Amino acid sequence: MLDVWKNVLVRVEQQISRENFSTWFTGTELLSIANGEVVIGVPNVFKQTQLQAKFTEVIKAALEGCDIEVKSLKIAVVAKEKRSDNKVASQPASLAKLASTRQYRTANGATGSLQTGLNARYTLSTFVVGTNNDLAVNVARNIIDFPGEKYNPFFLYGGPGLGKTHLVQAIGNALLEKNPDMRALYAPMSSFYSDFIKAIQHNKGDEFRQKFRKLDALIIDDFQMIMNKDASQAEFFDIFNELYQLNKCIIVTSDRLPDQIKSVDERLASRLTWAGAYDLQMPQFEERCAILRSMADFRGAEIEDEAIEYIAENVKTNIRALEGELSHLLAVSELKNMPPLEVINEGYYANTASSGRAKSVSPKQVVEKVAKYYQLTPKEMCSKSRVAHIKNARQVAMYILSKDLSMSTPKIAMEVGVKDHTTVMHGIKKIEGDLKLNFSLRDEIASIKEKIYG
Repeated sequence: MLDVWKNVLVRVEQQISRENFSTWFTGTELLSIANGEVVIGVPNVFKQTQLQAKFTEVIKAALEGCDIEVKSLKIAVVAKEKRSDNKVASQPASLAKLASTRQYRTANGATGSLQTGLNARYTLSTFVVGTNNDLAVNVARNIIDFPGEKYNPFFLYGGPGLGKTHLVQAIGNALLEKNPDMRALYAPMSSFYSDFIKAIQHNKGDEFRQKFRKLDALIIDDFQMIMNKDASQAEFFDIFNELYQLNKCIIVTSDRLPDQIKSVDERLASRLTWAGAYDLQMPQFEERCAILRSMADFRGAEIEDEAIEYIAENVKTNIRALEGELSHLLAVSELKNMPPLEVINEGYYANTASSGRAKSVSPKQVVEKVAKYYQLTPKEMCSKSRVAHIKNARQVAMYILSKDLSMSTPKIAMEVGVKDHTTVMHGIKKIEGDLKLNFSLRDEIASIKEKIYG
């Protein structure tokens, strides 16, 4: 049965993207084949839902390609203790080989050591791939296979808590696992700045420069912290140019694009995006569920799918918040000595999720807060005015009502004073599109939400 399913998976992998295959088919198994009735086992309800919705035809075609008759296809969730491998997801064994201090061998055979700054827990195997990040992950895989080539430098941007640090450290760990002699360094920009200042103070500028210039891969996190630090920026510019000319791997993250960071040199901003800029978006509901399940499995924690769904429904800000709420729920579960779902149902965990506060907020309150933020009255904002700042405020209200209160477009249309629900759809898409590049708008919406839920 195992060999049959391996052959089926080979055919499936040829038909879908690498990211979708890795995300939704890992942990699946063929449970039974009888009289054309095929049963596939999956570890949780989220994979069950996705496979049923998106991949049933692909699976059927793959089965038939292996000469298996398919009259019906059932995808069933299998409890961990009943799974054929009888194993709970855990930290990959390869992680034990990774360490923050690495020994490497130079071309002439000499050995040395380097503090990598990498955290071994960050791997691609624990990074959940979805529509919010699949392009960036695809680029990351290419970098691991061909460091310093096509996607160099790799510039990754997005809001806080969306997985930038996880992804770039996963690249670093994978590079070292593939090539133990590679000299890779992960450094937050704040560390680069503070180390540079110390080096200047102690007349060790040359030593500082050599530390970076001998690298094969440099990963700089939170590049936006370089703002208004002209000397550090000039030093980084020189290091960047030298590494780039040597085809060394350069990876940089930021919460915004380089040209949107005040005081950043135009030449540096341009160089950072030579190979493009790739962003991470907020995960959708199914992806948030998958992320939470991955986090729970990594910890070896038992948690019901319904409890996972509760957190995913109530936390819509970022991945960091998801992890915080999962930790909170598991802590309460341990304290009360009861399963997580029972903790929720008994009210010990009610309304603790930050975004869960949205459930107690009315549409009228959202409209009032948005209008007040933009120095308008609700009547002005919900009028038929086409003045730019009023229209923008109205669209922001539409976006929050849709994303936070899960209201339908016809209901939103009634709340904001427009007749056609397609106008609401357009307004929501407009804000979604603007949020990808307009970081001032991100800050505005974050401030509005604080006023709504604070």
